[in-house]
Amino acid sequence: MADSPRLHHQHTSPRERRAIRDNMYKNRRCMETCFDFTRCQSGFRVYIYPPQRGEEISESYQKILSSIEGSRFHTVDPSQACLFVLAVDTLDRDHLSAQYVQSARSCIQSLPTWNDGRNHLIFNLYSGTWPDYTEDLGFEVGQAMLAKASVDVGNFRPNFDISIPLFSKDHPQIGGGKGYLTLNVMPPSRKYLLVFKGKRYLTGIGSETRNALYHIHNGEDIILLTTCKHGKDWEKHKDSRCDRDNEEYSKYDYQELLHNSSFCLVPRGRRLGSFRFLEALQAACIPVLLSNGWELPFSEVIDWRKAAIIGDERLLLQVPSITRSVGRDRILALRQQTQFLWDAYFSSVAKIVLTTLEIIQDRVNSHVSRNRLLWNSLPGGLYALPQFSTDPAHFPFYYAILGKSPSQHFTAVIHTVTPLQSQISPVVKLIIAVAKSKFCAQIVVLWNCDKPLPPRSKWPSTSVPLTVIEGETKTMSSRFFPYDVILTDAVLSMDEDSVLSTNEVDFAFIVWQSFPDRIVGYPARSHYWDGSRSRWGYTSKWTNDYSMVLTGAAFYHRYYHYLYTHYVPASLLTTVDHMANCEDILMNFLVSAVTKQPPIKVTQKKQYKETMMTQGSKASRWADPDHFAQRQTCMNAFSHWLGFMPLVHSQMRLDPVLFRDQVSILRKKYRDIERL
Repeated sequence: MADSPRLHHQHTSPRERRAIRDNMYKNRRCMETCFDFTRCQSGFRVYIYPPQRGEEISESYQKILSSIEGSRFHTVDPSQACLFVLAVDTLDRDHLSAQYVQSARSCIQSLPTWNDGRNHLIFNLYSGTWPDYTEDLGFEVGQAMLAKASVDVGNFRPNFDISIPLFSKDHPQIGGGKGYLTLNVMPPSRKYLLVFKGKRYLTGIGSETRNALYHIHNGEDIILLTTCKHGKDWEKHKDSRCDRDNEEYSKYDYQELLHNSSFCLVPRGRRLGSFRFLEALQAACIPVLLSNGWELPFSEVIDWRKAAIIGDERLLLQVPSITRSVGRDRILALRQQTQFLWDAYFSSVAKIVLTTLEIIQDRVNSHVSRNRLLWNSLPGGLYALPQFSTDPAHFPFYYAILGKSPSQHFTAVIHTVTPLQSQISPVVKLIIAVAKSKFCAQIVVLWNCDKPLPPRSKWPSTSVPLTVIEGETKTMSSRFFPYDVILTDAVLSMDEDSVLSTNEVDFAFIVWQSFPDRIVGYPARSHYWDGSRSRWGYTSKWTNDYSMVLTGAAFYHRYYHYLYTHYVPASLLTTVDHMANCEDILMNFLVSAVTKQPPIKVTQKKQYKETMMTQGSKASRWADPDHFAQRQTCMNAFSHWLGFMPLVHSQMRLDPVLFRDQVSILRKKYRDIERL
């Protein structure tokens, strides 16, 4: 691919701009010709060049680099890398900006592995400068991929470049603010129909649409406010409307407009994108886009017709009638989709970066990639890993959309850390009780004990297959490994000293079938904010609400084994294994982060541990005060990883019909549950 000439002059003719564009972007099949797939054979790994001495990095670019370093894709070994990311800051390529890096061109050209940009990813938010704001970056892009904001369709190499949103330097690196749609009320009406408040440009590129907004402003339900009071020389260029506009502009608060309007106008500025796009998404204000030629963020995977109205700058006068014609049910659907997209892909720099990397990974491994259903419905592409399956029907989130149901049987996985002493060992009694369930397909015992594996004759005979797997690493996280032997959708996870009857197992499984994306089980715990210590606390007190169901006796979908093993950072898993604690809390954090829902507790049951376990045994860690203190620490480490607290409190407990009712026991289906 030919290099682009660098612009040394400020003003360029349309012919010169066309020549720049044609040279930079002429190869439309770049993924096939500009990318070396052989570098990715050992996996999708991303390498960041070491920082250059003396080079300053902007806060926003540091957030991007930190997001990559904290991801599961990062490698410190360039020989293992599929993709390379520059250490030199390329976000702001407006040479009038204080953030502009003068030496970027020489720094990039001097990289020994640059190779005309092959397998390199360049991030950019601002390109070009006044008055034309062309998309020139001031250096030769070559065959590098561009993750770029405000990119023009004509300059965009489909399935190679990636359009990213423009975000401010204050955009959080992790976590991010929640969307503002708290109630799905019908009718979904707000005070205003359509709003806008922003700068008006009197001359130059991007001025036409904003200068014409006063034609459709009615001061009632369409509030479109502009000001020309910006820049050093605004008074020199002011027109007859400036004073009146400025006065009207000062009467309204931007945030009040944003949160009280059904639609938000998002016209182009000097460049095609603006901060207003993300602000509208977060506020559940449906964006009405007036930016002809803008390649929308992540358009390769996101269906923007489900979350925005895509208008035409040339047909501004039609915007009021278009927005008035949108029905109430569609307004609610559009608004709900803005919230999903904001939370899934845009609320933090890390999500923007991870979405970019996941899209590239899907291209590299095109035979194992997400379809648009996974990207455009809850929980989103970042939580639906195609390496598990490319069929949405295999994930617990899409059963309802696809009209599917989970399989009718479960696999019991019993985590064992103490020697098998006799036929009255708690684990033997547990195996016998679980095997009697009509829904049990098989039992898997995970032998994480230091003692040798007992012979088959020591285990009880059961009517269902019993498989004993000896853990290679014998770590706590190994209980959530996606073992090939687990074929059912449902997993019943149990500690060896759990006390469950066959009736309790059957009832919990019936409940789980109605909530296949959640953890459903017996032992509940809760979290709270400890204001005196400014940190999260963990409690096992018997209260009216809970936010966790421990995996010592709980059902969940087998996909969560895969997600736990492959999504959670290795450093967190190492911490859990080192402490031999908190793996159950981490699983609750993960599932609640994905579903935005609490787990489900079934039936009142205070005791779920075997009381005859000796206090000195390895398994009775519940009596250890250090064990509890570690769990407090884990709560805060896990919320720091996510950037927010995902756990949700619930007061719902599901009991069998007629549970504790004063009627004959013969009328009750799960008769022995009440005796426990």
